[in-house]
Amino acid sequence: MKKYRLLMLTTLIISGCSMVYELIISAVSSYLVGDSTLHYSITIGLYMFAMGVGSYLSKFIKKDLFNWFANIEIGVGVIGGLSSLLLFLANLYLESYELVMYIEIILIGTIVGAEIPVLTRIIEEDNKDLRITLSSLFSFDYIGGLVGSVAFPLLLLPKLGFFATSFLAGTCNLICACIIVFKYQSRINKAKRYKVLVCLLMMLMIFGMVVSENIGRIIENGLYRDMVIMSEQTPYQKIVVTRHKDDVRLYIDGNVQFSSKDEYRYHEALIHIPMSIANDRSEVLVLGGGDGMAARELLKYPETHITLVDLDSEMTRICSEDKVISELNEGALESDRLTIINTDAYEYLEKCNKKYGVVIVDLPDPNNEALAKLYSNVFYRLCGNVLDENGILNVQSTSPYYATKPFWCVTKTLENEGFTVAPYHLQVPAFGDWGFNMAVKNDESFIEKVDNIKIDPSIETKYLTEDSIQALFKFGKDEMPSENDVIEANQLTKPVMIQYYNDAVRNWE
Repeated sequence: MKKYRLLMLTTLIISGCSMVYELIISAVSSYLVGDSTLHYSITIGLYMFAMGVGSYLSKFIKKDLFNWFANIEIGVGVIGGLSSLLLFLANLYLESYELVMYIEIILIGTIVGAEIPVLTRIIEEDNKDLRITLSSLFSFDYIGGLVGSVAFPLLLLPKLGFFATSFLAGTCNLICACIIVFKYQSRINKAKRYKVLVCLLMMLMIFGMVVSENIGRIIENGLYRDMVIMSEQTPYQKIVVTRHKDDVRLYIDGNVQFSSKDEYRYHEALIHIPMSIANDRSEVLVLGGGDGMAARELLKYPETHITLVDLDSEMTRICSEDKVISELNEGALESDRLTIINTDAYEYLEKCNKKYGVVIVDLPDPNNEALAKLYSNVFYRLCGNVLDENGILNVQSTSPYYATKPFWCVTKTLENEGFTVAPYHLQVPAFGDWGFNMAVKNDESFIEKVDNIKIDPSIETKYLTEDSIQALFKFGKDEMPSENDVIEANQLTKPVMIQYYNDAVRNWE
């Protein structure tokens, strides 16, 4: 048993690496296509099935066990190491992205599934105690899985990104292959060929790690229509800034957040409509809005102090230090009338004892479970708890045209929490038709105020006028749910918003 300890160590490494590959495939698919629940579920289920297939097929391996074990390490290392690159290329150049995803999962799972049965038979040749052999192998296997699953979200993805992480894991697998072919060369047929092959492949993976940032830039320039001028992976999201002539765009996880050509339309509608009818504008809470654009508009009110809560400290740092973005937000994030708190919006509301006259919810669309929670009944209840008497809540609510059910789901959820709601929308060329839900709980004159909104003449706007505002509260028939649509409130324990949103995305792809 002792002479195979090094071999058993490779079980830990291959298990950790295979877990990383599984997470990479799930994360990249969620990033590129959306619907994270679906892709993580498919990846886990298909991977487990493929492991079962690999375990079954291993019974047909009857000789040259060391050769087969080396083949397993080489196969997983190459396929896994190239996994993220192949997925991004498939998204760029193939219509059937999912086919490549399924093939990767099945190949990696099948090869990994054959690993323990083959290794068990290798060790059994000298050690006939199957009980000890299996318990030891599975212990290493499960520990490796734990290491991989913890390292990926906390260390590998934030520090290295998708490409370098997959190349690193591939390198680790090929190092295991090197251990096998050099340490046990006497038991490997054509060992010299294996040595050359493994060394060449390992050099390829190391080269991939070295040039991973260059690969990333090339891929990103294919994913985004304009030139990428900044790209950064934070612990929470991928932030990309592009430029085409004088049009600067900010993307989070592949979704455009603003275009410098028309963002003023969105942010003027988000801010000045609720601020125009607010009873108290002295304290305003912004949940999200890390780009500083909403803060820029709020700073036009000299009596206003802003508390901006954004989860990602890198987001607020980039948007305050990057010259291009800070010019667009006019240095709003550096204002002494703004306090930035980098924490989760939900947790902030749970602990907040302060009251605000206006609460602005400027969060990304609910395209995953974490974000859907911030569109739930309990989240809006917490928002209501921090509003002062007659305070106003305004929620970015996706598009009533492209995502009709998600938009009116926000309205329904707010109404179920006792809010009086005034939904409105406008055209933003970069987004299309985009909507908001403005709501209050205790102001009986709210609807009357909405019908008579007047922008403070001292507030400079590029889009909003008193004459145009009332039109924003009118909706066409194709922006309303049909008579057959049953729209439920989005509950924390029953997040229907995720299904509504993913259905809308699929309908418009």
